[in-house]
Amino acid sequence: MATSSFDKPASKAREFISPSDLTFSWDGCHRCLWLNYNHGVKAPLFMPLVGELSAMQEAHFDAVTSALVTPELPSGKVHSRGGWVKSTPIVVNGSASPYAVRGKYDLLMEFDDGTWGVIDCKFQGRDSDKSDFYSPQLEAYAYSLENPASGPAKKVSVLGLLVWSPVSPVGDPAAGYSLKLKSSWRPIERNSKSLERRLTEFITVISGPTPERDSGCEQCRYISRRREIFGGE
Repeated sequence: MATSSFDKPASKAREFISPSDLTFSWDGCHRCLWLNYNHGVKAPLFMPLVGELSAMQEAHFDAVTSALVTPELPSGKVHSRGGWVKSTPIVVNGSASPYAVRGKYDLLMEFDDGTWGVIDCKFQGRDSDKSDFYSPQLEAYAYSLENPASGPAKKVSVLGLLVWSPVSPVGDPAAGYSLKLKSSWRPIERNSKSLERRLTEFITVISGPTPERDSGCEQCRYISRRREIFGGE
């Protein structure tokens, strides 16, 4: 149940749903998710090197043909990288909600047949298939491209993850070292109905009363323990 100290503000702290929140945040603590969207309060996130490695991976494929990304893609090329997309208001139960999807894709592919593809670049410690987990995020980018707030709609035919994972160091102390990488293509099947369900559930949570504390949330446990020690300070 909601308490007075966590009442919803008169206006929303966020009006746009981030595609990545449909995976990481949704899979985590819904109380923390609610605080982020209603009060703009979000725990610090520390991911050393991830930004630099992702930027390097994206830049490597800038403007290349599909075949150089992976031979499994249709004929085409990388149209752009690191671009922002924003959707029209999300429809929930037949009515437009106050929220829209807004996010930044990694690679946008333009295929010769006139359709488009969204590729998310991932740098993982191990080569594992996480396509099911990331499916809502990629589908949200597709939703924004097919239902844009402005400009022409783009039909998305391909979604997928391009995963780099380390294999072994290469080189020697005199010449320097490099890192041998494995590249894996993880296609994601389009599933707009699944995204519709996720968005409906997501908006229901952030628009409703404060969720109960997740017993497994480390951030919530830290806050609770801190209050016990400092007397609510």
